[in-house]
Amino acid sequence: MKRSLTLLAVAIAALVGGGYWYVQGKQPQRDGEVLLAKLKAPVSVRYDQRGVPHLQAQNELDLYRALGYVQAQDRLFQMEISRRLAKGELAEVLGPKLVETDTLFRSLRIGEQAELYVARQDKQSPAWLALQAYLEGVNAWQDSHAKPMEFDVLGIQPRPFTAQDTLSIAGFMAYSFAAAFRTEPLLTYIRDQHGADYLKIFDLDWHPQGVVQSPPRLAEADWKTLGQLARVSEQALSDAGLSQFEGSNAWAVSGSRTRSGKPLLAGDPHIRFSVPAVWYEAELSAPGFNLYGYHQALNPFASLGHNRDFGWSLTMFQNDDVDLIAEQVNPDNPEQVKINGQWQTLERSQQQIKVKGEDPVTITLRRSSHGPIVNTALGKEAGSTPIAMWWAFLETYNPILEGFYEVNRADTLDKMRSAATKIQAPGLNLVWANARGDIGWWAAAQLPIRPAGVNPAFILDGSTAQADKLGFYPFSANPQQENPASGYIVSANFQPVSPTGMAIPGYYNLADRGQQLNRQLADASVKWDLQNSQALQLGTATDYGPRTLGPLLSVLREVVSDPQERELVEQLAAWRGDYPVDSVSATLFSQFLYEFARAAMHDELGDAWFETLLSTRILDAALPRLAADEHSPWWDVQGSNEHGTRASTVKRAWTKTLAHLRETLGSDSAGWQWGKAHTLTHGHPLGMQKPLNLLFNVGPFAAPGSHEVPNNLSAKIGPAPWAMTYGPSTRRLIDFADAGTALSINPVGQSGVLFDRHYRDQAQDYIEGKYQRALMGLAGETEGTLRLVP
Repeated sequence: MKRSLTLLAVAIAALVGGGYWYVQGKQPQRDGEVLLAKLKAPVSVRYDQRGVPHLQAQNELDLYRALGYVQAQDRLFQMEISRRLAKGELAEVLGPKLVETDTLFRSLRIGEQAELYVARQDKQSPAWLALQAYLEGVNAWQDSHAKPMEFDVLGIQPRPFTAQDTLSIAGFMAYSFAAAFRTEPLLTYIRDQHGADYLKIFDLDWHPQGVVQSPPRLAEADWKTLGQLARVSEQALSDAGLSQFEGSNAWAVSGSRTRSGKPLLAGDPHIRFSVPAVWYEAELSAPGFNLYGYHQALNPFASLGHNRDFGWSLTMFQNDDVDLIAEQVNPDNPEQVKINGQWQTLERSQQQIKVKGEDPVTITLRRSSHGPIVNTALGKEAGSTPIAMWWAFLETYNPILEGFYEVNRADTLDKMRSAATKIQAPGLNLVWANARGDIGWWAAAQLPIRPAGVNPAFILDGSTAQADKLGFYPFSANPQQENPASGYIVSANFQPVSPTGMAIPGYYNLADRGQQLNRQLADASVKWDLQNSQALQLGTATDYGPRTLGPLLSVLREVVSDPQERELVEQLAAWRGDYPVDSVSATLFSQFLYEFARAAMHDELGDAWFETLLSTRILDAALPRLAADEHSPWWDVQGSNEHGTRASTVKRAWTKTLAHLRETLGSDSAGWQWGKAHTLTHGHPLGMQKPLNLLFNVGPFAAPGSHEVPNNLSAKIGPAPWAMTYGPSTRRLIDFADAGTALSINPVGQSGVLFDRHYRDQAQDYIEGKYQRALMGLAGETEGTLRLVP
């Protein structure tokens, strides 16, 4: 027995020791000296207490080479999985369930566009040389170190990272902005199946016959196809556990309105939560250049950043830069479609998708002169009508690489305006300030000129002039402001205004969030500083809830007779639209909002289309209008002789609301606190599979805030409990009186390496609304210093 116990102890010790050795071999190195090929001179990398590297190089190319090296050791798996998603290569490592997603992304032709972009680059431009140096650093780390744990789990074999990978990820970012895949099929379905009266709640310009007299005619199989396409589009990113860009807040306040007398900049881009978080923070310094930046995977140029002289943040423009086009097929030749009165043969090509554990899948990609045929993603289930996609990302020159290289160095209004013209897709709002006292905002995109009267909210008829593009508007027509008389700028994804007054089609968010920010910033008695800016950024209230409930309160008082239930109605009547973690009214309203939408709209749409509606922004705008319209056709009950009313719909929704909350959260309404029902878990791609979620995911946390409040911690409208999907991807505040001590926070941690101390070390602070200092120069607060030498 003693011998057996001794052998067991030795085996356990060997297992523990082996596990410790394995884990330690995967950890980042933040101290010591490392040889790095192609360096011209040593680079110092000092790490602060959050694991953020502060790089000091003697020339620009060494700086980017070192950035690639240190970012790879923290985020190599994020780089790998992001390029695979963008290029349609996930099934090779995640299995057959990702074939549909891969097919969709290959149908978008992102990889092909990236190759075209690389081919036309000036290979001696500073931006191109910087990208190549950065990729050399990434590949140098990968070639000289053990694979990340995720590579071992999934069987990923390392391969070099390329410029095509970087530019493909830019395409994935552009795609993640596009709401058209979900919204245009839905609105077209409602228009063609139910009629104009059902569109009134969406507040769209209605053209009964479109531009021409014959809107595209779609068969039942085509509607099924479009519904599936919307579902695939929505699930593509969430199933891979990767970030999706959703919205954002940003504002700039001039020195006349701040306590310090210098401009103040705030920003919090709203992106799907993930592990690791989307942004990699790093301070870069070389002769003539210094920037504290926030970098995406495989991108050497910061998407957000600041130094002591200037800074900027981003929000999503949300202009409609995707048109879905129903092609008319030649009845005598299914490979031809009618364009400009002529039958044109579709371009065809074949690709193979590698599938883990299975034979490769061969797909056929088709393209018309309007763009790629995207219902290819559904294979044999696709309807007979080809749906083409016109996408600005594929149709513009879009020198986005040079654009962001210049943004990283734009310390004047003229330089920032010039850089903004080079960002053409995806559409972005650049909100900027400098220490000299200037503030500015530019909506960066190339806006297409569509034929007069065309409403791109609907699927267009490819056999007519509806789908034509007449060129692009000049940048001067884009929404923009420079040093406005108001002394501040707010950008929060609401409908912008062009200097020309022209309409800019888009899928914009509700104005409530922007109005809430604007009301507070417009108060001339307030002098803004970092302290009160935090409170503004962390606000959890808007008018949306009370605005939606307003016309329904009298109905609820009429249809609710139980005394205890009437007390809940009066609680809602007194509620101010705030979402702290202890609020019962927030929970009650959110459940009621879902049940109200379902009771009114599910019978017209059915399961699939109703689920698509829940994933769109147009639902947010529709529900207050629906609530206020006592005579809306949505009250009628489809498939029965019952003539529905608003009162009967509200009563049904209220009854289901209470039944669900009692079943889910308990019979005592005092226990229906928001924080119990509204939680945040940061999901890792491997955490999609149990029990790996217990190891790789971070959370859950009880979360304040909600959808479309300033602290936009959002879950999709649906039944309780609500698992948050997206929110502020970082919160930044910079006062240019002392930009060296700006405030920042990462939703989880700087590192993507499991068991690293910086894997999740900021998660609790984030959910509690705390900030950390984004130190520049790193005076004396180092965790370690890594020296990279030639």
